[in-house]
Amino acid sequence: MSKQDLYLGKKGEEIAVGLLKENGYKILIRNYKTKLGEIDIIASDKDTICFIEVKTRQSDRFGLPSEAISGSKQRQISKVALMFLKEKGLLDKKARFDVVSILYSKDKPQVDLIKNAFELDNDFVY
Repeated sequence: MSKQDLYLGKKGEEIAVGLLKENGYKILIRNYKTKLGEIDIIASDKDTICFIEVKTRQSDRFGLPSEAISGSKQRQISKVALMFLKEKGLLDKKARFDVVSILYSKDKPQVDLIKNAFELDNDFVY
């Protein structure tokens, strides 16, 4: 990944954190990493634990940022989320997967918060 891509990703995460706080989320952890993968932001929204993927793009040439979260990426995020819930003893809590999509148009970001962007795969076993 290029330095420019890393910078864009970090900038996108900062924008996402601001948006989430404005919408009443409490940020719990940023960049939660395990051997299975990473979740950009873990937050609480009232009584729900939210696992948030941030996607930032400079153009829509290859589609919208939110469209870059493939089925395999969703499964990976789900596995990491389950690991977090087990590790913290939170399997009894409500949880969901949100996406913050950031698309730069003429250096101005268009930011969208997508709640319940995808569901936990039914094949998972706790």
